[in-house]
This record gives sequence, C-alpha cells and structure tokens, in this order.
Amino acid sequence: MPRDFSRARRVGDQIQRELAGLIRDEVRDPRVGSVTVSEVQVSRDFSYADVFVTGLGMDADESRDMVRVLTGAGAFLRHQLAQRLTLRKVPTLRFQYDPTFERGARLNRLIDDVQPDDGSGSRDSD
Repeated sequence: MPRDFSRARRVGDQIQRELAGLIRDEVRDPRVGSVTVSEVQVSRDFSYADVFVTGLGMDADESRDMVRVLTGAGAFLRHQLAQRLTLRKVPTLRFQYDPTFERGARLNRLIDDVQPDDGSGSRDSD
C-alpha cells in the first residue's frame, strides 16, 4: 500500500519548522529580517533540500540579497539542524527566493483597483 505522506516530505516539514526557528533566533545579519520559510523540498536520496524563503516587507531585490546571506550561513544552519534532528544525514541546504507572497499581494492590489460594476450593464430588469 503506497504512502500518501513520504518520508522525504515528513523530513522536509520537520526541517522547515526547525529552520524557521533557527533563522529567527541564530542568524544575526541585519539583511535578514522577518523570514518566512514557505516550503522545504528534500531530494529522494536526502543529499540536498531546496528551502524556499520570502522576506516579509522586503522588495524582490532585498529578498534576493537575504537569500545570498542565508546561503552563506547554510553550513552553520546545517550544523545546527544536525544537532536538533535525529537524522543519519542532514541534507545540504539550497536557499531560493519564493515570490509567492509577492505575487499574492500584487493580485490583491489588482483586485482592489478594479472598479465595482454599477449594474448598468446590458441586462435589463423587468
């Protein structure tokens, strides 16, 4: 019987929770503000994990700069994860900018900018 929730996905969820706390508590670089770890995708062989992050209140350039800082702190964060998780092998962390929140905010602005229909369309009320 196939599993709906694979081990790689469970490990990814656990890494996501731990990384969110580690970044908040341990990374002291001022370019890393409020970070949301939106998703972690672990490879099938657990050799690497793609970590998707977004900086809250940051524009795209600031968020990409934050990704560079987190990539530089990747070895430190991986070491901290190894101490917190009971895994034989902790995957290499590959940080990537996740534009999902930015797209969502842009769509909300577009929806808010649309003028409501005043009801004087082509339909006639009888």
